[in-house]
Amino acid sequence: MTNDIVDLAAQAGRALRARGWLLATAESCTGGAVAQAVTEVAGASAWFECGFVTYSNDAKTRLLGVPAALIARHGAVSEEVAAAMASGALANSSAHIALSTTGIAGPTGAVPGKPVGTVCFGWSHAGHTHTERLVFGGDRHAVREQSVRHALQALLRLIQTP
Repeated sequence: MTNDIVDLAAQAGRALRARGWLLATAESCTGGAVAQAVTEVAGASAWFECGFVTYSNDAKTRLLGVPAALIARHGAVSEEVAAAMASGALANSSAHIALSTTGIAGPTGAVPGKPVGTVCFGWSHAGHTHTERLVFGGDRHAVREQSVRHALQALLRLIQTP
């Protein structure tokens, strides 16, 4: 875990704690790396509630309540599924805000319109869910690292928005 990612997690933690919010994560392509980053921060138990690593489509459905039909219609790597994952993490936890990641880290798995490096994100809070789709360059490790960094940066911006 790079220092800049742990620093981002610490900043997010301070912002969450200031608001009295708990965070939940729902991760696929990052395999729990966001949760790992936040738990690198001493005292994270004050603001991190739980993390779901739902790598398979079945796990996304069973643990987060993502409709199988939604996955069939849009694919697991889609903003629609990222939104459902973030919403499901909120619904299945005591958190106030949740983030999700689902993507194709590579080196295989690309499909038409979704090259290796495609990652969809979701952030859910107070009945609103925001999604984003980005395509990162580099190898599997680089895609995953960039995904964790982006998820935390966007989380921090969301928490700091009045």
